[in-house]
Amino acid sequence: MRIMTDQARARPGGRSALVRDKVHQATADLLAERGTAALSIPAVASRAGVNPTSIYRRWHTREGLLADVAMTMLERDFPLPDTGSLRGDLIAWATAAAADLAQPGGRVFLLALVASIPDTPDAQAERNEHLQRRIRSLSQLVRRAADRGENPPDAATIADAILGPIYLRAMWDALPAGPGYARSLVDRLLSAQ
Repeated sequence: MRIMTDQARARPGGRSALVRDKVHQATADLLAERGTAALSIPAVASRAGVNPTSIYRRWHTREGLLADVAMTMLERDFPLPDTGSLRGDLIAWATAAAADLAQPGGRVFLLALVASIPDTPDAQAERNEHLQRRIRSLSQLVRRAADRGENPPDAATIADAILGPIYLRAMWDALPAGPGYARSLVDRLLSAQ
């Protein structure tokens, strides 16, 4: 009998990573093509070519899957910029977020994510964990700015002042959150410092 170490169990590549990538892509494709109504674990499993039990075992619910896909996309598609200044970093980051939400699938994905997560204590804890992951990521940007001698706001304030308004506009599909709007949010935040 072979005893597996934690390192052997948590292998970052291999079949597990391949299945995760296929499931994430299938989720994004189904949302873009058919919207929230077509997004079910059996539909994602069929599109990804995996057994639904693999998805249930790893993500438990459709909501858990959506949240994981969203965080993975954020971390992969929107790495934190390093322009040499806090203002430059925030503008690059905010305009990328606004541009993504302006894409056809961006708004659909955001709406699906928000609408699909039930208001239960477990779901609320999961949402909070994903938000905290993003705030921890933003903390790197804050640390870099502080190391350069700048006086950055904390990461949660950045998320509230920049992402909140951009996401709100995307959800209501009211006014576009283009590059000019993103810059104005950054300027407003930094002028309040």
